[in-house]
Amino acid sequence: MTPPEAVEDQAERVALVTGASRGIGAATAARLRRDGWVVETAERSTGVDLADPEQARSAVARLDRLDALVANAGTIHRQGALETSLEDWRRVVDLNLTSAFVLAQAAARRMVDQPTGGSIVLLASMLSFTGGVNASAYAASKGGVAQLTKALSNELAGRGVRVNAVAPGYVATDMTASLEEWRRREIEARIPIGRFGEPGEIADVIAFLLSDDARYVTGAVLPVDGGFSAR
Repeated sequence: MTPPEAVEDQAERVALVTGASRGIGAATAARLRRDGWVVETAERSTGVDLADPEQARSAVARLDRLDALVANAGTIHRQGALETSLEDWRRVVDLNLTSAFVLAQAAARRMVDQPTGGSIVLLASMLSFTGGVNASAYAASKGGVAQLTKALSNELAGRGVRVNAVAPGYVATDMTASLEEWRRREIEARIPIGRFGEPGEIADVIAFLLSDDARYVTGAVLPVDGGFSAR
């Protein structure tokens, strides 16, 4: 039987999910609440600019307790590399990569001082492993997230903090909603499972990585792409 104090401790676990107003972030927040987490969110729709390091740090500092971080907020710029401006490059990298580092750093500083430690999940991408087309800033930023995950896991595993990432493929979110139907069919034909993923399917994997079931998992960058990257 689980000791009463352990049940109480688990019920009070607090997770911060960024970019939770829609898509994968919203699905993750909903899934974690179903699992009994107290979920706090931070996103542009609530007036938080996570590309600003001070605002990112404040999103962590305002919480009385923090057991898990899901750094989901991100953006993409679709344009050829030769036409991409430095301003657009920085905007993507600042939110996708630098913000992930600032949030993870702030969260880990809290977690290493807790007896219960903590767990961090960063959002990488299928493009962490492939260059993609017309998305150089996005691919570079997500490749950085994958390596950041491994670097942080090396440093923090011995201090009770696990760091992992999920690398979604094509998911039915606002980011893919603008794809023309012919392009969507072309992509689906290349996905072994034969369809785009749903946000909830990514959220399920994130929930696993945050859970005690994944207590021996750290440094993983887990593709959740219907088999796309295995071809």
